Amino acid sequence: MNGELKFDLIVTIVNKGTCQTIVKASREAGAEGGTIVLARGTGIRETKTLLGIPIEPEKEIILTIVPQDKTETVLSAIVQAGKLDQPGAGITFVLDLKKVAGICHLCDLKSELNL
Repeated sequence: MNGELKFDLIVTIVNKGTCQTIVKASREAGAEGGTIVLARGTGIRETKTLLGIPIEPEKEIILTIVPQDKTETVLSAIVQAGKLDQPGAGITFVLDLKKVAGICHLCDLKSELNL
């Protein structure tokens, strides 16, 4: 597990079909990639019907782990690419990760660069 390097988890929830644009923008901003999880929304904006039949909107959740020094840059790219400053486009938030394992290549890269 990493000892000194601090990471954040950026969680982004958007309508289905939006995730590829967001992942591309986050990678261009310095993220290594992301994990996409399919989900279903239940919020107030998701209560739509078609001919009286409720429609369950499909969502995509993008989980992106980034070193804390890249969080603001990647988050800004996600907001811009997903148009998350507009109502109903989605939501993104950042969680501080206490411990991380399995991304040793990021820890090794930082130590090689003496950062």
